[in-house]
Amino acid sequence: MAQDTMEADGRYVSPFSTRYASDEMQYLFSAEHKFRTWRRMWIYLAECEKDLGLNITDAQLEEMRATKDDLDLKKAAEYEKQTRHDVMAHIRAWGEKCPKARGIIHLGATSCYVGDNTDILILQSAMKLVRGRVVAVMRALRDFADRYKDTPCLAFTHFQSAQPTTVGKRACLWLNDLCMDLSEIDHFLSVLRPLGCKGTTGTQASFLELFNGDFDKVRELDERIAQKMGFESPVPVSGQTYSRKTDAMALNVLSGIAQSAHKFSNDLRLLAHKKEMEEPFEKGQVGSSAMAYKRNPMRCERMAALSRYLISDAANAAQTAAEQWFERTLDDSANRRISIAEGFLCCDAILALYLNVASGMVVYDKMMLRHLMEEMPFMATENIMMDAVARGGDRQELHERIRVHSQAASAVIKQEGGENDLVDRIAGDPMFHLTREDILQRLDPKGFVGCAPRQTALFLSETVDPLLKGETGEIRVKEIDV
Repeated sequence: MAQDTMEADGRYVSPFSTRYASDEMQYLFSAEHKFRTWRRMWIYLAECEKDLGLNITDAQLEEMRATKDDLDLKKAAEYEKQTRHDVMAHIRAWGEKCPKARGIIHLGATSCYVGDNTDILILQSAMKLVRGRVVAVMRALRDFADRYKDTPCLAFTHFQSAQPTTVGKRACLWLNDLCMDLSEIDHFLSVLRPLGCKGTTGTQASFLELFNGDFDKVRELDERIAQKMGFESPVPVSGQTYSRKTDAMALNVLSGIAQSAHKFSNDLRLLAHKKEMEEPFEKGQVGSSAMAYKRNPMRCERMAALSRYLISDAANAAQTAAEQWFERTLDDSANRRISIAEGFLCCDAILALYLNVASGMVVYDKMMLRHLMEEMPFMATENIMMDAVARGGDRQELHERIRVHSQAASAVIKQEGGENDLVDRIAGDPMFHLTREDILQRLDPKGFVGCAPRQTALFLSETVDPLLKGETGEIRVKEIDV
């Protein structure tokens, strides 16, 4: 689809628009949504200024409200070519639609009044959309963890076989990362504040002039604007813009989600290699153009690729915040247009993939059991030694014999490509006084998973379920865009 668009148009088109991001997230960062929100902010300003005593008429406000959705983006673009200023271009274009109100549009404000307040509303809406996606993934992982809480599998440290765990307990590790991300999302939304109306350098000098030196009205205007936007209050102080650390905070939250998704995708890719688990594979899906038998973990690979991009994108916002000069500098603008929008579009795409994979993961428990049983004799040696001691053996001598037998069995596996014969070696050693049947009774994997099933059940009931209670994981963008 992307290739067709490029060939037809002759211009580069972002893959986020053609392949990856949802329509909902794309709408939030669209020109239509942005400029509709600008007009919404101008109406808020005029309404509050009228309520506080400025000479603005009901007829002017009604004209603004009646034409707020009558966007002429082509005309605005023509004016921007002339003025080299996007805000002034849209003021002129709207002024033609509402001539009575033209003189009071943007009264006392600077460009960042509409630009930054709109950006805050977009950040808020986009983060809420991300939140809904995270909740949906958490719900899918929660159900998966509960379903497989008792299913034993090899655990890995350093990607070397270690004491067994369960499939459900491993899923809890992925889920716990998202619990942490959800907490960061909620913190960000709880502290987010709009710019309000602060003026060209944050001193509100133009508004003080409009209200004839009445500071109380200037302050009330600032508060009322924020409340119309749905916030309790604006930022307490600012230069011309809100602090760009807000953008850095937002992208850090997204980076955290990308880190969680990347870890999950890596784990599943490694498990696919071991043929223990894999992502969903469609009936007609092709794994390789050359090797028809392959079932490549392409969705998890795409998750990893997009996650790396998003993790690195967070550095843009951090550097932009660090580079701001005094009350305002414009070297943030071009970077923010790209990094913030594409950060959210990327996160949206990652979470869509995550939900798809988490909702359809395939578990091959027979292969898991096979791998477990290949390693189980080594893991059971402590228990085997205790049984032999109970039958009169010397613990220190038995320990040495197990060490010798284990190394010999390991050599057969690694050097000769043979099967693990440790059970037979121990059963054939008279020092242990154990039959092969005695030893095999000790090799039930469920006896080696420790507290994993109960840990899983408690984590789900005590941590995850309270977080998900009442959460639908859905959000309608059009309801945000009032």
